[in-house]
Amino acid sequence: MFEVGFAEIILIFGIALLVLGPERLPKLAADVGRWAGRARAMARQLRTQLEQEVQFDPLRDPPRTKPATQGTPPAQQTPSSQATAPTAAPATTATATATESTARPDETDESKPA
Repeated sequence: MFEVGFAEIILIFGIALLVLGPERLPKLAADVGRWAGRARAMARQLRTQLEQEVQFDPLRDPPRTKPATQGTPPAQQTPSSQATAPTAAPATTATATATESTARPDETDESKPA
């Protein structure tokens, strides 16, 4: 069908060298090599997926179930997941600080030293 021999490759390389020059040709060769590598990787991945689909037997392989923790409400989660939940203490402290700073001097708490 479409065959490229050694002579044709040398001819293409010579024309590319004349058109692009010695400065841009190495960068182009690296880019073409990178594209060819990506194309080969995608073809290999497609071939692997197709082979997996051909070998798949739905009667032999049971369907995968979702983990039980995905659908449970937060009240039924394990204690370890509840321990990582943020607490409301910082908000309370910030509210108390804001209240103390807005208090007038004659309304201060008696237990605090002046």
